[in-house]
Amino acid sequence: MTDLSTLYVDLTAATMTPNGEAYGLIPNAAIATKGGRIAWAGPLPDLPAAYEGAARTSLGGRLVTPGLIDCHTHIVHGGDRAAEFEMRLNGASYEEVARAGGGIVSTVTATRAADLDDLIASALPRVDALLAEGVTVLEIKSGYGLDRETELRMMRAARAIEHQRPVRVLTTFLGAHAVPAEYKGRPDAYIDEVCIPALRAAHAEGLVDAVDGFCEGIAFLPDQIARVFDVAQELGLPVKLHAEQLSNLGGAKLAARYGALSADHIEYLDEDGVIAMAGAGTIAVILPGAFYTLRETQAPPIAALRQHGVPMALASDCNPGSSPMTSLLLTMNMACTLFRMTPEEALTGVTRHAAAALGLNDCGQIAAGMRADLAVWDVKTPAELAYRIGFNPAHSRIFGGIS
Repeated sequence: MTDLSTLYVDLTAATMTPNGEAYGLIPNAAIATKGGRIAWAGPLPDLPAAYEGAARTSLGGRLVTPGLIDCHTHIVHGGDRAAEFEMRLNGASYEEVARAGGGIVSTVTATRAADLDDLIASALPRVDALLAEGVTVLEIKSGYGLDRETELRMMRAARAIEHQRPVRVLTTFLGAHAVPAEYKGRPDAYIDEVCIPALRAAHAEGLVDAVDGFCEGIAFLPDQIARVFDVAQELGLPVKLHAEQLSNLGGAKLAARYGALSADHIEYLDEDGVIAMAGAGTIAVILPGAFYTLRETQAPPIAALRQHGVPMALASDCNPGSSPMTSLLLTMNMACTLFRMTPEEALTGVTRHAAAALGLNDCGQIAAGMRADLAVWDVKTPAELAYRIGFNPAHSRIFGGIS
């Protein structure tokens, strides 16, 4: 007998592998794990003889999916922006709030005032909410410090979360998120004097897995983002980009030119941008929480992304301003309801395609060699995960083969 950690039986597996079946579905499946990895997965009648004598754990006929992946969050930050939420409901636009000194910059003050322990402690309840819904991989961005020390402190807090909770964390440096008040009207000076030096320092400390930027009229123009991306390339770091959220500045094409892992938001993306992303293999990360919170009307070009074969990931965009949401299940429902994505596209978007948006090839699917990161659900069909609103059917979570 092969020395296995566990053989899971009595389950239906939504493997999310592109095997020709919807959801990669396998009824009456079994999953063998060893050393934190999936050793074998398939129909129970096809179980190899080597695994016949392994200790079995029954999952009671439940649905098993890959552990969910939230591939775009700003979950580490100080304070909240409930007051701005009220402002928007009284008629102010996101751009108007930002130009009045609110928006991203208003969170900077609270984040700069928070020490490392404060940042970790305030983030953990938000992390716990995601883990309770079967999340096993989490991306966390900086971008609310906008000075060297606070950006580094945010990155350290993000790294620390992985040691305080059973979750895999990938960190993204987002120094090019906004222009702080002390550099108002001098974005180029901020990029040269703060953003790039902070990126180099964070990389030297081993805190950075990828580099992001906010390419928008209220943030940074493409040529300014390009300078940051040039340094990322020099350091051997992959890039991604907040692009075409409020207007079309050609950010997605810029991202594609740098071979970006993803272009995120993309409500104002045009067909040329879609084609550029398709050619570069750049994933489209759809963020319905921000669309919903900001009461936007310009939806991302889902049909064009399908037509040109651009994979679509989904993420919570958990942040204190434009998407104060800590639910990937609600994200999936919003994507289906607001953007007419299918339930299968939604589940693929928080598993296989979300892994690709983070440059990961060892998770997001149930297949031999993948990490044994699994979510177990009290549902009969995968579509139920996107169907219900405000209901969490998660039964349990398996992380690295450990329940």
